Amino acid sequence: MPGIQVSTALVLFTGLGPDFVTRFPTAKCFSSWLGLCPDNRITGGKIISVKTRDVKSRAAMALRLAAQSLWHCKDYLGDCFRRWKARLGTPKAITAMAHKLARVIWHLIKYRRPYDPSVWQQAEAKLKQKKIKRLQQNAAALGFQLLCAS
Repeated sequence: MPGIQVSTALVLFTGLGPDFVTRFPTAKCFSSWLGLCPDNRITGGKIISVKTRDVKSRAAMALRLAAQSLWHCKDYLGDCFRRWKARLGTPKAITAMAHKLARVIWHLIKYRRPYDPSVWQQAEAKLKQKKIKRLQQNAAALGFQLLCAS
């Protein structure tokens, strides 16, 4: 899996144990326990603050380091991290990507399946179409016409 090295997997399994998915009924519960999901403070129906809880967990730190290593990855997860980094800033993008990795890892271990990169093909195709449409709009705004080779 992109971003997950042997040392990251060792930290996860030594800190959590091999049966950690039985302790967490959902991936949301797992990522919340790690402190990687937003903790919305709501009063009177208004959201006052949105930030993650302070959790001192080696597993969460390992997932953050794994997320940070996706900067150089050439697949969907790397592309997703770079987009989030441009939009949210580096610290928030790292936490958001660590949250995504935690959910993916929980699903892989819960259902005992190997990582399959073809799962992201539909999202990659949608992103490619979106980029082509944006390029065509930019070319039309400048008075050019973009011809696609594919």
